[in-house]
Amino acid sequence: MLPHRQNSFAVSCYILGMLLLGGHVGRCDDSPTEVEMAGYLLVPHQEAPETYNAGFSMYVTAWPLLNHYPGNRFQTGLFGTWMFAQYDGATPDRKLYSDIEGGLGWWRDTRFATETPKFIMGGVALNFSEWANGPGAGKGRDWDQPKGKYGIAQLSSSVLWPPDGLNLKQGTCNELVGYGYLPLPLSTHKSTTAGKQVPTGDRCWTLFLNTGNFKGPVAFFTPYFWSAATADDPTLSGLFLDSRPSKPNKALQMETQYIPAFQATDSNGVTYARVAPTSFPRDASGDSLVVHRMLVYNKNALWDAVKTWFDGGPAANGKIDESASAPQTFMSKGGSTWRIYPRSATKEQRVKIAWDAFASPVELDSVSYGYRWNYELATKTESEHGQLVTLPEYYRLDGVETDKPIWVPVPSAEVPVETGLANVQFHRPNDKRANHKMAEPYVTPDDPLSCWKKPGPAAGPFQAKLGDGSVVTYYWYRFADQPALLNADLTEVEREAMQLKVEKLHRTWTKDREYLAPPTLGTLADLDPALLVTPPKGLEIGYVPIATRQEEQTR
Repeated sequence: MLPHRQNSFAVSCYILGMLLLGGHVGRCDDSPTEVEMAGYLLVPHQEAPETYNAGFSMYVTAWPLLNHYPGNRFQTGLFGTWMFAQYDGATPDRKLYSDIEGGLGWWRDTRFATETPKFIMGGVALNFSEWANGPGAGKGRDWDQPKGKYGIAQLSSSVLWPPDGLNLKQGTCNELVGYGYLPLPLSTHKSTTAGKQVPTGDRCWTLFLNTGNFKGPVAFFTPYFWSAATADDPTLSGLFLDSRPSKPNKALQMETQYIPAFQATDSNGVTYARVAPTSFPRDASGDSLVVHRMLVYNKNALWDAVKTWFDGGPAANGKIDESASAPQTFMSKGGSTWRIYPRSATKEQRVKIAWDAFASPVELDSVSYGYRWNYELATKTESEHGQLVTLPEYYRLDGVETDKPIWVPVPSAEVPVETGLANVQFHRPNDKRANHKMAEPYVTPDDPLSCWKKPGPAAGPFQAKLGDGSVVTYYWYRFADQPALLNADLTEVEREAMQLKVEKLHRTWTKDREYLAPPTLGTLADLDPALLVTPPKGLEIGYVPIATRQEEQTR
């Protein structure tokens, strides 16, 4: 009798939860109630030897996840990873969350969002005390509390980085973005941090891109972004990415925090849900490629050659040595934790969807991962920019009398008209008042004594009109005089030494050379062409574009 009592208890808890959360049992809702879908898609892969601890690269597919951008609650990455520091021996027994994540996606603080994803760098300082998403982009918008906004320095003289995130060409669909982080010896080891007798390391973790119209290094995390926390707590010295190698074996997932949905209960007490049309890329065979060529590297891949060059040896060509890499291969396994639930639901009340009913993980080849679809439930769709597969929109809540309820996909014809779900509309918000705060411009300090003005830029202002409807105002700064480096705990001598190294890079590492190993299938995505800039005459070497404002274009 005990199992029966447990099931009865589970049913009672679930029904009570439905009532508390606005659901109705035994009668039809007057109108559907707003809920959401969220969770992770998990990608298992083979581990690499721990000696491959000098960064990683991979290709991820970019596509419009939703038909219409649903507003500022929408937050989801596409497939990405979390790169943590590697320790000697066991991980320290304390809370030390700090990593590089980011990637392609949409975020709640995105101000100029469209259906096309953007890219952020996503560096996280100690326990989210600060984060850095790109040059001039960090936690919050208060420049009196920078919290990571000075944590990334611009390196490329060819790509402008908007504070709202790096734009792909509008309409990008089913195309690959190659990216990775490898350390460059742009800085030198310091014995002090913010005047305290704790060291800062010399690893400048640098973002490399491989796209259709730009290839090469773009920007890097300053070592001080990681080590700043050690000035207040010297026991943390040597534990962050300024001085530690990278952990090669990382999670690879798609993290989704909100997709809009609605639910309603019919007069028989059966609950149904409808999710905003959610799509995945589709190739000619009907499958979806989502991740390709995930590699991890040792220091021979790039660091050693560049260090020798900077120390007076032969020039390094910048091509990352594949012989110093290890592929992390895939298998036809994986899972989903996607759930549908009201916003106020407890963890126990968040019910999983039957993902396996319509999606099967598949190893397209040993270095390519994706999904194969059950087209009795999923639908082949055509978008303006490419082929997609749209997931089931409608679900029925089954198993409510057990301890494992589940949302099962059903055809729209099986959803009772009385639920009102057929009349639900998912569209881009058009209420300017609701989005007014998020449409406010990104601005930077205008004080004539600030690091933005003293020593200040060498040329500008210039403007770039982007495909997301925004316009970016930018200036050209001498590399060593950019605001990020003036706030990186560097002396003038140290900054000038970095300037000489970067001038070498600008002369030698052009945007049309190969750096990351190219993909073996698929097509590369383009950055927004408006972000590809040319230095003014005389500033071709040793100068970088820095955004100072981003706002809506006036029509």
